[in-house]
Amino acid sequence: MSDTITNGIRIRVTTNYVMNQSNPAENRFLYSYRVVISNESFEESTLISRHWIITNSLGQIDEVRGAGVVGETPTIFPGESFEYTSFCPLDTEWGTMEGTYQMKRKDGKVFDAIIGSFLLARSEEIKH
Repeated sequence: MSDTITNGIRIRVTTNYVMNQSNPAENRFLYSYRVVISNESFEESTLISRHWIITNSLGQIDEVRGAGVVGETPTIFPGESFEYTSFCPLDTEWGTMEGTYQMKRKDGKVFDAIIGSFLLARSEEIKH
């Protein structure tokens, strides 16, 4: 799990291994992740773009940039949240994701809300 706050924008991420769409024998591992973006500030903010850094267990990095999330550019008002679920395929058993959402305030100020690093791993892969 990841939980970060930037300029009053809290981003929480939880993950899940999607067993029925993965095939370890073919090095195909699919993970879902659920993101909750909460506005804990006093100003509305609009999510205008995303930047993900995906690193597999071999250290290979893939970057993904694009407008909005899941086809939306949500405006999140103070005290409200926006949530969505998406997926990340990996060619190794585990990896990490982190990144930023570019946010725009009503007054035009733009800032990057940090998405803290989180682990993509099957539960049996996690060592306690």
